[in-house]
Amino acid sequence: MKSQGSLGINTFTTDQAEEIHLATLEVLDRVGVNVFEKEALSLLKQRGAFVDGNRARIPGWMVKESLASAPSSILISNRNGAKAMLLDKGEIYYGTGSATQYIIDIYDGRCRPTVKQDVANAAKIADALKNIDFIMAMSLASDASVNDAFVHEFEAMVLNTTKPILFCADNVGDLGSITQMAEIIAGGQEALAGSPFIILYAEPSAPLQFFQDTVEKLLFCAEKRLPVICGPTVMMGATGVVSAAGSLVIANCEILSGLVIHQLKRKGAPFIYGGGVPPMDMKTLVCSYGAPEEHLNAAALTSMARYYQLPVFTTSGCSDAHVFDQQAGLEAGFSLLAHGLAGSNLIHDLGYMGAGASTSMEMMALCDETVGMVKHFLKGIEITPETLALDVIEKVGPGGNFFAEEHTFHNFKKHLFFPELMNRHAYDKWREAGSTTFATRANKKVRNILENHIVPELPKPIVNQVKEIAMKRSHN
Repeated sequence: MKSQGSLGINTFTTDQAEEIHLATLEVLDRVGVNVFEKEALSLLKQRGAFVDGNRARIPGWMVKESLASAPSSILISNRNGAKAMLLDKGEIYYGTGSATQYIIDIYDGRCRPTVKQDVANAAKIADALKNIDFIMAMSLASDASVNDAFVHEFEAMVLNTTKPILFCADNVGDLGSITQMAEIIAGGQEALAGSPFIILYAEPSAPLQFFQDTVEKLLFCAEKRLPVICGPTVMMGATGVVSAAGSLVIANCEILSGLVIHQLKRKGAPFIYGGGVPPMDMKTLVCSYGAPEEHLNAAALTSMARYYQLPVFTTSGCSDAHVFDQQAGLEAGFSLLAHGLAGSNLIHDLGYMGAGASTSMEMMALCDETVGMVKHFLKGIEITPETLALDVIEKVGPGGNFFAEEHTFHNFKKHLFFPELMNRHAYDKWREAGSTTFATRANKKVRNILENHIVPELPKPIVNQVKEIAMKRSHN
């Protein structure tokens, strides 16, 4: 949805964004980044960077050229090829997170290691949740080989949702297999590039390093013209400066140097800016997903993306809590609204718990309902002759009641938000209905989806080809 211009936050003024940008150019030119991949080093050297061993110092004009060639908006389809998301200024979309090690089981409440079926279950539940716009794996397929787990995760996702998929790949071998699956579904390489329903998430290694696997994935996506996110791995006080401004400069260096490498391979290939810059908690040494610094920095990255006119990806709907409790709801709600107000395009990690260690399906349901509230809030207030309703006010007059008016009957669904899980009953009615808690209602909802939701199936020959690719990876 398009967020209302009057309802938003802009963390940086244009002058402040310019300061971050100029500081970034200075670091890239004076310090540079380590790049451990031969083709990228060769491209950088040939096009004007100063390369000494694995260190590449990138001049500002190269950054400027890459920013100019990268598209400012990207159209993403669903599995059926229909338009699903336009990544452009003010367009916001929410989705789940990537592979966690543990899951809070919806049937017995036990926190246990994740398996491939959990990936399929999360995709199916997210497919049914109306306010979730895209899918990530949520759970690690720990019952698959570590060498091909991401391929099995993609198979589990793509067979259990029609929504766009953000995915991870361990290396270019994974990426090749996953892309092959997507091309079969889309109808070929050109069809997928022209109407992509997949987006790769790739990471440099903070501070200021690109290892071979990451660079190969950037080059692969550029060559194939497939959208890729280059998300920094900066953590305030650990792999980044403890001050927000300093860590944002490092993050910006990582993203923009990734952009340069990507655009040198193929100008105009789709590239998505952003990620997260969380703090390391100095008492526990945990990377905090719920900290206000994480979400302020995400809003700052969104401001920078707007300054560069690039689509942006951020982290929200997550918590450091280990159980689905008040802390989980507080941290998720705060972050979901903050990122919506900031205007981030792809807002992921809905359902993340335990500082990124575990998945909660009930948390996904909470986030889905919260996103509905956020999207309703961000629509703002429509002012037209019909909404001002002066004739209705005159008709009802002082001391009257609008409940029985035709204007109310015809417009209440349009103007009011109706939650599915939150209680709005009076106390007696709530008692009569079973005195249920939000957690109980959320658990019931996700169980019902898992047991009854039907995801449209792909044609059998395509399903067989997708499964065959995953199986071949297992036997290699």
